[in-house]
Amino acid sequence: MTDAPHGLLREGPPRLTVEGAQCILQAAIAKAREVGVDMDIAVVDDGGHLVAFARMDGAKITSIDIAINKAFTSACTRLPTHAYTAAGGAGGPAFGIHASNGGRFTIFGGGVPILLKGACLGAVGCSSGTPEQDRSVAEAGIQMLLGALA
Repeated sequence: MTDAPHGLLREGPPRLTVEGAQCILQAAIAKAREVGVDMDIAVVDDGGHLVAFARMDGAKITSIDIAINKAFTSACTRLPTHAYTAAGGAGGPAFGIHASNGGRFTIFGGGVPILLKGACLGAVGCSSGTPEQDRSVAEAGIQMLLGALA
């Protein structure tokens, strides 16, 4: 994909830029305000490496690493983190997976991959709310980016 609007993606194979990550953060912050929860919001590239991060004023300090790890898990598996809740929980067939990757693998909601035409550009991880609130904030950020690219 070339000629992506406003530098949101790099030329050649689609790659998330810092401008694209900032677009996601702005929309995610707006959604977090709408749901009434200050959050930690992480945006990573397709390899799970941090591109941008925002910690809203009242976000939980303990949620910083959780948000980053949710994004890491989602980018590296190309799936939302809530997809692992049942399988990775106690009694599930993948119980213990949360201890993999140096304890970074996250099995509860709030990490969502950024998918464009079958390619994973990265992921967004949010933390400080409920898994559902975290997920909705991540999805709002992704939708803003995808809408800007349309």
